[in-house]
Amino acid sequence: MPPAPDALFLAFQQALAGRYSIDRELGRGGMGIVYLAREVHLDRLVAIKLLPPERAEQPAIRAQFLSEARTAASLSHPHIVPIHAVDDIDGFVFFVMAYVDGETLAQRVQSRGPVSPREATRWLQEVAWALSYAHGRGVVHRDIKPDNILLERESGRALVADFGIAHALGDDTQGIHGTPAFMAPELAIGSAPSAASDVYALGVTAFFALSGQLPFTGATATDVL
Repeated sequence: MPPAPDALFLAFQQALAGRYSIDRELGRGGMGIVYLAREVHLDRLVAIKLLPPERAEQPAIRAQFLSEARTAASLSHPHIVPIHAVDDIDGFVFFVMAYVDGETLAQRVQSRGPVSPREATRWLQEVAWALSYAHGRGVVHRDIKPDNILLERESGRALVADFGIAHALGDDTQGIHGTPAFMAPELAIGSAPSAASDVYALGVTAFFALSGQLPFTGATATDVL
């Protein structure tokens, strides 16, 4: 039996009444809370990512999140999860994206172990196509990792989620943005994210997909960096 909705769930559903009907929570983390919902007027399933309320109260983070989510919404590619809407309603800051029925690359490796070279080659090529498209339009992902690569159950294709949005939320490592295990060395000393840093992160992702392990580990984020 699913757990009873919490106060945030109920308040968010009330704010979205008439537009979206929230079904359940799909997951949560530093990037926010993701809900499965149905868009009422179009009668389609969507995923809604809500900026954590405590961060939405900070004007700079709120503005940057909305700006970068709108930039990501301008991307249209077969291997990028499309963003349908970006909004700020009654203090709730969120974006609405297509719901991908499947699992992340991280979940795939954790549940069944390293992927075959054939599967890895196809998925990594699809992610590389998506990155090339975005980089050509001046958009850097900034947080490529297995958790941000979705594997669609029906088609088997890989789709990249959360383009550029991780940067708006920051990180606990002294203002450095991103996930330490997948960060290019230049980012660890404060350089700006670039297309090259996305390519580095894709390389670490490939290592993880094929081996089930990370190339660099440590007890703390600082140790990894």
